[in-house]
Amino acid sequence: MTGRLYGVGLGPGDPELVTVKTARLIGEADVIAYHAARHGRSIARSIALPYMREGQIEELLLYPLTTETTDHPGGYQGALDDFYADCAERLAAHLDAGRTVVVLAEGDPLFYGSYMHMHKRLAHRYPAEVVPGVTSVSAASAVLGRPLVERDEVLTVLPGTLPAPVLAERLRDTDSAAVLKLGRTFGKVRDALAEAGRLDDAWYVERATMGAERVAPLKDVDPSGVPYFSLALLTSPAERTFVPERPAAAAEGRGEVAVVGLGPAGRPWLTPEAQEALAAATDLVGYGPYVDRVAPNPRQRRHRTDNRVEAERARHALELARDGARVAVVSSGDPGVFAMASAVLEAAADFPGVPVRVVPGLTAAQAVAARAGAPLGHDYCVLSLSDLLKPWEVVADRLSAAARADLVLAIYNPASRSRTWQVAAARDLLLEHRTPDTPVVIGRDVGGPEESVTVTTLGELDPGQVDMRCLLIVGSSTTRVNGGVVYTPRRYP
Repeated sequence: MTGRLYGVGLGPGDPELVTVKTARLIGEADVIAYHAARHGRSIARSIALPYMREGQIEELLLYPLTTETTDHPGGYQGALDDFYADCAERLAAHLDAGRTVVVLAEGDPLFYGSYMHMHKRLAHRYPAEVVPGVTSVSAASAVLGRPLVERDEVLTVLPGTLPAPVLAERLRDTDSAAVLKLGRTFGKVRDALAEAGRLDDAWYVERATMGAERVAPLKDVDPSGVPYFSLALLTSPAERTFVPERPAAAAEGRGEVAVVGLGPAGRPWLTPEAQEALAAATDLVGYGPYVDRVAPNPRQRRHRTDNRVEAERARHALELARDGARVAVVSSGDPGVFAMASAVLEAAADFPGVPVRVVPGLTAAQAVAARAGAPLGHDYCVLSLSDLLKPWEVVADRLSAAARADLVLAIYNPASRSRTWQVAAARDLLLEHRTPDTPVVIGRDVGGPEESVTVTTLGELDPGQVDMRCLLIVGSSTTRVNGGVVYTPRRYP
C-alpha cells in the first residue's frame, strides 16, 4: 500500500494560526518536507516546529541558485521545472514505501505556494489531500483591522512581478486589491498605485502576524528596506467612507424593552427570536437565577433582582430604555404566563415614548406535557396555586370551576418553602369532581439537570413530592395512560 500525500497550509507566520487539522497531520507524519533557499533556513519549518516530533524524516528541498540556471537550456523556468521534478521523485520514493508525507506551505498550499508543483506531479499517482491555511492577504487585513470587501465589491490579487502598466490598469479598475511579492518590485508597485490614483489609500503590511510585523501607509515606506514577505493592500472602499454613529446616539430615543421568554431550561428550547433579542441587548434585567441563565457577555450590564419586586423591576427596565438602552427583561418559560410581560406593560403607561415588545417562549406546561406525552391534547386551563397576589378563595373557586368543567389543569407555583398546604387542599377540591384514578403528571426541573417526570393519580398524589420547581398536570375524565404515556384524546364523548 502506498503512502498518502498532504499539502498543509501553515498560515501567515504565527504558529497559533495553524489549523487543528494541520497540527495533527504534522505530528502524525512519517516525512516532513519543506522548501528553502540555499541558506537552508525555512520559515515554514519554524512555524511547524511546535507540532513536529522526534524521529521524523525531514526532506529539505533547496531551490537552485539563480546563477545555476543561466546555463540551463530551458533557462530559469527550465531549471525550476527540473528542480520540482526531482523533488517530486524524492517524495515519491517515500510514498512508494508506504510513508505519510506532509509538505509544509506558508499561507495556503495552493495560493502562490511551492506545494502546488508537488501536487501537480504526484496527486494523480498517490492519495493526496490539501489542507487550506490562512493566507497572507487575510492576515494583512486582520492586522490592519480593515475589511477587504463588502457586499458586491471586487477583490483583485496581483503579483508585484507584473509589468507596471498592467498593474496600474488592474489597480485602477478594481475596488480592493492585494499586491504580493514586493521586495525588489516595491518601487514599481508604488509607481503603479500612483498612476492608478490609489496611492493615498494603499497600506503596506510586512510579516503579518510574525514578530517583526510592520504596518504603515505605503507612500511613507522606504523602498530600500522592503522584504519579500510584505504586501500592498487596498481595503474596502465602503470601509473608507463609513462614518460610525456617535456613542450617544442610542440615547436619542432608540431604547426599547424586549420582554423575553427563556423557555423552561436550556438553549435548545430558546427561540431564534429570543436569542436575537438577548444578543442585541445592552442591559439584562430580571430575577437573579433567570439572568444567570443567559451566557455572560462583558459588554452587557446585568441587573439582578429578587423575585418579589416585579413592579420595581419593570420600572427600572423602562427607565433604562428611556435613557437609550436596549433592555431585555428575562422570564423563565413564556413572559406572558405568570411572568414579567404584564408587569412591564402595566408600568409602560408612565413611559409613553418607550417601545415595548414581548418575545414569546416555550412554557413549562408545554415542556412537561411533551415529556409525558400529550395530556394537553384537548381543552385545558392554566392556574397558579400561589395566593401571594390573589386570595386563596379565588384560587379555590377557580379550581372547582375547572374541575366541574372537566378541563385538564396545568398548575403552576404549586408549593414553596412558605406555602406547603395548597397542594393537598387543591387535591381535595379536585376529588370532589374527579375520580381518584384521574392521571396526574408531576414535572420537576424539566429540561434541567435534575429533571424528573412522575405519573401518578389524583388519589395517590403525595404533596411531599411537590415543590416550587414542579408543575402539575391533572387530567380530565378522558385523559388516559398507556404504557406510561399520558394523553387526552381530541374527541370528547
